[in-house]
Amino acid sequence: MRTLNSGSRTPKSGAGQSANSTRITMSETLKPETRAFDTEVHQLLKLMINALYSNREIFLRELISNASDASDKLRFEALTNEALKGLDQDLQIEVVIDADNGEIRVSDRGIGMNRDEVIENLGTIARSGTRKFLESLSGDRKKDARLIGQFGVGFYSSFIVASEVTVETRRADEPAGQGVRWHSEGSGEYNIETIEREAQGTTIRLVLRDEHKDLLNRFQIERIIRHYSNHIAFPIRLVELGEKDDKDDKDDKDDTDQVINDTQALWTRPKSELSEDDYKSFYTGLTGDPEAPVSWAHHHVEGSQSYSLLLYLPGQAPFDLLINRDEREGMKLYIQRVFIMDAAEQLVPRYLRFMRGVVDSADLPLNISREMLQDSPLLKKIRATVVKRSLDLIEKLAKEGGEAWEKFWTSFGTILKEGVIEDFEQRERIASLLRFASTESGQQASTGLDDYTERMKEDQDTIWYLTADSLKVARSSPHLEAFRKRGIEVLLLTDRIDEWLVSHLNQYKDKELKSVARGKLDLDEDKHEPDEQAKALAGRIKKVLGERVGNVVPGHRLTESPGCVVADEHGMTLQMQKLLRQAGQEVPETKPDLEINSDHELLKAMREESDEARFTDLAHLLLDQALLAEGGELADPAAYVRRVNQLLVAALSGERDSEKASDTEDSNAASA
Repeated sequence: MRTLNSGSRTPKSGAGQSANSTRITMSETLKPETRAFDTEVHQLLKLMINALYSNREIFLRELISNASDASDKLRFEALTNEALKGLDQDLQIEVVIDADNGEIRVSDRGIGMNRDEVIENLGTIARSGTRKFLESLSGDRKKDARLIGQFGVGFYSSFIVASEVTVETRRADEPAGQGVRWHSEGSGEYNIETIEREAQGTTIRLVLRDEHKDLLNRFQIERIIRHYSNHIAFPIRLVELGEKDDKDDKDDKDDTDQVINDTQALWTRPKSELSEDDYKSFYTGLTGDPEAPVSWAHHHVEGSQSYSLLLYLPGQAPFDLLINRDEREGMKLYIQRVFIMDAAEQLVPRYLRFMRGVVDSADLPLNISREMLQDSPLLKKIRATVVKRSLDLIEKLAKEGGEAWEKFWTSFGTILKEGVIEDFEQRERIASLLRFASTESGQQASTGLDDYTERMKEDQDTIWYLTADSLKVARSSPHLEAFRKRGIEVLLLTDRIDEWLVSHLNQYKDKELKSVARGKLDLDEDKHEPDEQAKALAGRIKKVLGERVGNVVPGHRLTESPGCVVADEHGMTLQMQKLLRQAGQEVPETKPDLEINSDHELLKAMREESDEARFTDLAHLLLDQALLAEGGELADPAAYVRRVNQLLVAALSGERDSEKASDTEDSNAASA
């Protein structure tokens, strides 16, 4: 374990001085000095402590990121600075939990800081050693400087949990022993002095506030490090100092330490180095899903703005994926290996919320907020790439077909349909991936729109569909009778979302989508006018049904059923009305049209019926049966049951009377 520098704090003395004071002599630097923070820093500390960071765990992420930054910077400067040769070996980050003293310490062996850099970086807002260092580079040298963080603003997050913060540091190319100590209690000033420090790099000591001392727990700190900093490029060693024994010397504490992070961020490695098992293992660790992913894509995007992208298609869906449309936590945003947030909302649209993976960018600020992400041009580009690559994966899987595709479609097909509604730019591309059952397919939703159009008749220019509660209801619908007779395929749409889907997908590759249950059918071979008897019967039925229907018309939709309900061309279908009611929505009262099959035996019998009461019952039953056949709901089920019972009784009574009459005739014949 690396020895941490310590020493008594020097009391504050002297008047506050500006960070821009004239540089003082070496002899003066040996004296402790109290300086005032810039006004902006003072205000920032107040915000930081009280409101700015809603998540207190951020402080450790920031400090580890700064330590990684300092180590990266040392490696880079050692390439050209002879004084640093050999000092960039065995770099690591150490986090120490000292519960006895209520402290957490973060140490590194990176580049460190001299006195002027401490004043500039820790006493002035938005002064970033990393940022200034990057600005000094040009051309290809920038690509080699893999630096993260903004030493300055992130450092101040220490005051979220700490009542006082001490920084001890020595720049690696300064003489051994010549270090600097910076100390502040988060008020309007800080204390700085020269100290003896043999070790290069920086140690930050935080004295925790009472309300945050629950963080002095190995499991808490380990969880935070694994969550935010698990893929930092340098080993992170966690040290927990043991309980002090009264009879032992203070320096004889037992302590345990171990490297707890995974320094190999898989997405940063070349694809040629990775095996299928590597990708599967990383997926399990990333998501906690024991089932292997169906497919994945790994890309490094280079250019003026670079980022890495690792996408996975999961093998199974969470049980609440359909319900929680806004809970998108599958995509994780990293900035140079530092976990920032579950940012799926900014990285993927809702219809791709099943995607899992990682986006890692070096061009976003480490302290970026969700609000800033919404307006980030880079995030918009990354999001567009995520959408494109995700659809590429799905298209490839659809082309390969087989069990993997069927499994994907069963798990995520309904969610993918949302894309037709939400993403206008990708609407047709998403539509090409959708699968439906049809009158020509089996029980599986296996027919795509391209498959359908390839099987269309030469003179057919419409993609026909039917929405229903279930496949069983759809296949039994009377609306399909005319299409079966003519050999026209109909798509059977049975997902709850399908009504909204077809309301947004009016065309596909210049082919109009049209419902078989809406408006007047345009089947050329059946354009003939109904006879006067059919028109008269329709008028009689309309008079009886009154306000229950809009119109009653003879038609050519039906070959086996006596009647069916037809929605207006631009009206709301029965299925849509039902879905809206189930969702608690107010549904305006609508009157469906009733189309009758005047060639059916029931309609022929009704045409001859002279008993008006009986005709009325038959007309209402005709409409009720048509509604039920479409999966609709009856406004008065009891009236329907009463009418059915009356007709059954009348039918049975008629049969008995007929049998009695027949028996009497037979008896008279025998007597004669």
